[in-house]
Amino acid sequence: MFIIRPGINFASFTQQHMFKTPLSALRFIGNIEGISYLLLLGIAMPLKYLAGMPMAVKIAGSVHGILFVAFCWALIRVWADRRWSFGKVAMAFISSLLPFGTFVLDRKIREEEVAMEKARI
Repeated sequence: MFIIRPGINFASFTQQHMFKTPLSALRFIGNIEGISYLLLLGIAMPLKYLAGMPMAVKIAGSVHGILFVAFCWALIRVWADRRWSFGKVAMAFISSLLPFGTFVLDRKIREEEVAMEKARI
């Protein structure tokens, strides 16, 4: 079992902090999905075409595919929970298709959350 600090279980840590809301889950999964996309494009694809190692794309592509589906599922959950407009959901989806797009999306969501917090105070 993975321990972050002595006495803290990783599973309970993620449930309490990272996936507190559908939006926090989307941000977390989006960042992991973005990293997997960059690894696929920047490492696995060159290994396949320049070094003749097609297995790199099979592995990285499979991992990225699972994370992409998880991102889409998390996006649907946020759409239902936050009642985002279709346009906002479409832009979030398109961001997942572009390299570095999910990182830009994460920054915009974070800025939106900060603005909402300031409006509450």
